[in-house]
Amino acid sequence: MMNEETLTQLHDFAAGILGGDGSGHGMDHIDRVVANARRIMRDVAEDVDELLVLAACTLHDSYDDKLVTDVAAGRVAAGDALTAAGFDAARAERALTIIDRMSFHYSLDHPDVKLSLEGQIVQDADRLDAIGAIGIARAFAYGGNKSRPLYSSEGPRTDLNGANYRQGGDTINHFYEKLLGLSATLNTAAARGVGEARTAYMRDFLAEFGAEVQGEA
Repeated sequence: MMNEETLTQLHDFAAGILGGDGSGHGMDHIDRVVANARRIMRDVAEDVDELLVLAACTLHDSYDDKLVTDVAAGRVAAGDALTAAGFDAARAERALTIIDRMSFHYSLDHPDVKLSLEGQIVQDADRLDAIGAIGIARAFAYGGNKSRPLYSSEGPRTDLNGANYRQGGDTINHFYEKLLGLSATLNTAAARGVGEARTAYMRDFLAEFGAEVQGEA
């Protein structure tokens, strides 16, 4: 049975870290990822630890290295929050392991790592929030937060790895380097259906954007 009190406690913990975020990773993002996960789980036939999924969704940015300065301390704090919310040590570690391994950044250097079913759902829920209309808004929010140009004359990079992924670049190239390919990485059928539609929306946006830049629209 879902323990909403536990989730509220973890949500409050995450809000203490992400509540002032202006890069597209604030609590509105967390709430959408949780909603995406609930949607995906309704269509998954296998048994799923739903509380584990939603806990990992809630905490997944709480010690992200692009958002906090001390990842190790943040991971410990997230583990303590899970324990305080009623998770035993083994289950808390399962949630943290999902968070450790779910990101696009991590997958660049670890392409063969397999996530548990719960991890796949968390990853899908997060990636869905990176594409579509929300994904477009978040991409430009993040680019503005990092003082990146909207676009440039340089083409997208093709040699991305964990070391260079967040170095330089412009927002439009980010779509070609990452966002347009995310739907192909989704694990669950429910997420893939949503992802394909959201990716088509981004392609339409990019076509219009390019036409306007060239004075053709």
